[in-house]
Amino acid sequence: MKKIFIITGEYSGDIHASHVVRALRSISPDIEIEGVGGDNLKAEGVKLFSDQKKMGKVGLSLGIIFDHIILGKKIVDYLTCQYKPDLVLLIDYGAFNLNISKFLKKAGIKVLYYTPPQVWASRKWRIHTIKKNIDEVLCIFPFEKEMYEKYGIKTHYCGHPLVSQLAPKADRDEFFEKHGLDKNKKLVSIFPGSREFELKYLMNVFIKTGQELQKNHPDLQFCVSHAPNLSDNVYRKYLKKSPFPVIKGENQALLSISDALILASGTVALEACLYQTPMIIAYRGPWLFYLIYLLVIRINHVSLPNIIANKSIVPEILQGDVRVDKISYEIERLLYDTQYREENIKDLGMVKSLLSVKNSALETANVIADVLGVNNSL
Repeated sequence: MKKIFIITGEYSGDIHASHVVRALRSISPDIEIEGVGGDNLKAEGVKLFSDQKKMGKVGLSLGIIFDHIILGKKIVDYLTCQYKPDLVLLIDYGAFNLNISKFLKKAGIKVLYYTPPQVWASRKWRIHTIKKNIDEVLCIFPFEKEMYEKYGIKTHYCGHPLVSQLAPKADRDEFFEKHGLDKNKKLVSIFPGSREFELKYLMNVFIKTGQELQKNHPDLQFCVSHAPNLSDNVYRKYLKKSPFPVIKGENQALLSISDALILASGTVALEACLYQTPMIIAYRGPWLFYLIYLLVIRINHVSLPNIIANKSIVPEILQGDVRVDKISYEIERLLYDTQYREENIKDLGMVKSLLSVKNSALETANVIADVLGVNNSL
């Protein structure tokens, strides 16, 4: 029986991994799969070596760094001395996974990397680590394949996982009725992030922006999306006296039926783009992080729709500019400037058309099955 081990570090990676597992088992049901993941992988019957919630913290504190080092050593020891998989699939979470890959390479374990680090955006030197330690890259953006192959790295373009994972657009009337929203008012939804430090730096200014806009525009209503990987206690800590309803577990429905969105930067921007919902991106964090970002960044945009389009479609408000007046101005343009709104929606549709219609999880599963010699689907 063939054995694989999957390593994810964040909620989105856990979702992508679960789809790959489901597709892989449709090709070869007998593959044994263990890994580091969350509830989604667990639901697919994967035996978890460790819960990825332990890895979702971001920062440079000694505690976080030490925890990651200890966990990395435990994973390497387990894989090289006990489990001895035929293949390890790394998913996103670049710093941790690239470090792990060095030890797996030395142990002679085959390593594939799905949703690899965005070396085209920053820290391009990482591509040399990828070339040295990764047997095959399974990329998700069309421009990545040429870049990796230019460095002599075996690469397969799988398509972006969100394209096939995205739920159909929700029924607006049903959604509004379910959550007690006013069907005669426009809805602006707030997505403050999926990490606690993002809520710490963004929630307050997002809520104040909503209150200011609502005061000036009685035809507006607001709600806050609850990231499924964060606890209710974390949200209560940062919401405090917010007057807006919190909606949990319906992120894609909310993205699809909102009139406009206030988002922290991240994958959610691409999801919103696929629904062609107008949005603004606002992001800030510790100044040290921002200064490091400025030193290593190699691109002119932070949001995926803008990066893919190679032009500014989604307004981006960063660090010291993240203020109520600036966010309000951009939201008002998206809602009340009809020509600007129509052009924005058209541009989002253009970005959507650039992404492949491939089923990314199935493409990935087929590559894994080929490497293991168990692909009977062809």
